[in-house]
This record gives sequence, C-alpha cells and structure tokens, in this order.
Amino acid sequence: MSARFFWFLPTSGDSRSIVGASHASAHHTVPANYRAPTRRYLAEVARAADRLGYEGVLTPTGTWCEDAWLTASALLAETERLKFLVAFRPGLVPPTLAAQQTATLQRFSEGRVLLNIVTGGDDVEQRRFGDWLSHDERYARTAEFLHIVKSTWTQESVDFEGEHYNVKDARVSEPPNPLPQIYFGGSSAAALPVAAEHVDVYLTWGEPPQAAAAKIEKVRALAAARGRTVRFGIRLHTISRDTSAAAWAVADDMVAELSEEQIAEATALHAKSESEGQRRMTALHGGRTDKLEIYPNLWAGVGLIRGGAGTALVGSHEEVANLIHEYHSLGFDEFILSGYPHLEEAYWFAEGVLPILRDKGIAGLPDAA
Repeated sequence: MSARFFWFLPTSGDSRSIVGASHASAHHTVPANYRAPTRRYLAEVARAADRLGYEGVLTPTGTWCEDAWLTASALLAETERLKFLVAFRPGLVPPTLAAQQTATLQRFSEGRVLLNIVTGGDDVEQRRFGDWLSHDERYARTAEFLHIVKSTWTQESVDFEGEHYNVKDARVSEPPNPLPQIYFGGSSAAALPVAAEHVDVYLTWGEPPQAAAAKIEKVRALAAARGRTVRFGIRLHTISRDTSAAAWAVADDMVAELSEEQIAEATALHAKSESEGQRRMTALHGGRTDKLEIYPNLWAGVGLIRGGAGTALVGSHEEVANLIHEYHSLGFDEFILSGYPHLEEAYWFAEGVLPILRDKGIAGLPDAA
C-alpha cells in the first residue's frame, strides 16, 4: 500500500535552530531566531501542509506546547482537506468527555480528526498535571480509557468497572463518523500489549531501520495473537536538499550552535527518563557530537537537546527518499515528519522528496485522501 505522509505543527515554537526541551524539563530552550507559536504562524504551517499534499499534521501535547485540542479547533477552519492528528494524555481527561469532544470535533471538521494517545512516560511532567500513577499503571489506565472511548462510540450505552475508571450509562449524542483512527506510541513492555489490543496505528520514534523493524514485529505478533492487525508509523525529522553536502551543512550548523553545557544537561535529563523510548533515543548519541550519523542518512543530532523524536533523515532528496523506501519495505506505512523551521522544511520535503517517492510508487498523488 502507498505510504501516508504527515507534517508537524510546532506548537512549542519554531526556529532555524533546534527548539529543545524535554517535557519534564523546567526550562524551554529558545534560540535567538525563535518563532513564537502564534495562531497566525501555526496557520501558515497548516495551510502550507494542506497545499503541499500532506495527509495531515500532528498536533503535539506537553508542558511547552499550546493545547492540542484548541489548536486543532482553531486551524481546521484555516484548511480544506488536511487532517489533524490530535495528541492528548488520557489520564487527564475522563474517557466519556474525550469521546464527546472527539465526536464533536469530527463532526465540525467533516471527518478530519485522528487521535494520538500519549500515555506519558515521565513522572515529573505527569505530576505537573496532577497525575501520580506509576509508569506501568498509566499504561493500564490507558487500556481502560481506550476500551471505554471506543465502546462509547459503537454502543448505545456503556457500563464499565475497572481499576481506574467506573462509568455508568456512558454515551455520546451521536457517534463520530467516520470513527477516528487511533495512533499510539510506547516502547516499554507495558505499552506494547495496549497497542496490540486497542490501536489502529502503532508509532515509534526514528531508530535505525532494523531496530525499528524489530520493535514493530513484537506489536505485530501481539496483535495477531488477538486476531487483530495494526498499521505502523514512524516519527522523524527531515533535512533534504538538492545535494547531500548542502543538507549535511545545515545539520552541522545546528550542532555548532549548541553548547557543551546544553548537550550535557539535556543528555543527563533524558537518560534518567522513565520513558523507554526516550532512553533509546538518548542512547543513539550518548551526548557525543562526533558520531551522529548512526545509520546512512539517519542523524541523531536533534536529540542532543530535544526530547521525544530525536533523529532526522539527512541528505539529498534521492538519499532521503531511498531511506524512506527502506523503512517502507520493512512495514512502515505512515511517516510523521518535521523539520526546522517547519514552514520552509515542509516545502523542501514536499517539492524535493515526495515526487521521487511517487515515482517509486510509495507516495500517492497530492490530492489523494
């Protein structure tokens, strides 16, 4: 099947430099050429993604992000066909309310809403929002949450008693149509069964192809044991240019702007994270700046200070397309991409890489839904 390509809304701000901070951090790294995440700027990025033929945009969540629900609601009216992959943390919203909010936004958007479930991997940030459950307890709660939400959409009334939720006669006035696809990420042993049981798309951050493939094979096997199939997506940054040298020059400039103190502080913070995915991202570079190309055209430099997705596709348009082809051949059908700054990089990728992917039969036509 053809792959689907999403872009990213920089709701914690944008720059020509890396905008970095772990969600657990007490500080948000703001470069000198910082672009604030105003509604007008985010609308520019969304309209560009809409024009350029991206399937949708991920609207992230976290301490340093503008609220994902409100951002998506504001920008749906600015776009025509673009879908919004709305990230939210299930422990912070009751499941029946989440089912209602999603149903409303799906109707108002005429079917352009997708959900990205972010369980939360770090105690520090979760406690900011009043959530004191442990890492594994949060994933158990997510499983109950998803059961209630999906049941509420498909049944007239839902009664449920669990360890984390008790609902009686849960319902929505009208189910969303179509039912929103559910995306979900998590690398720990507690996360994978939740993906296998409940979600449509399992997401992973951009590890080298074979490591990423090994992870999704675990989810595939767990889903098959439950009689289900799951699609797979990968979250990456991108720096593509007309020549490989030009792309690597951009990457080198980004690292040159970072101080040793910034890198050391971020590396120490990320290495202590409860998130298995974050620890895996940090291990790819280990705080070193001399071995950041961890696989041909896969660069770990973004993760030196940015929490979450920390790797980028770097190279000529053809080289980036070839690496995407490799991931696709291993089972990845959804690519959620970003790049600094997000407005300009959306054009570099769409105009430089997507035509090559269409020629390879990997990407659909720009107006494909």
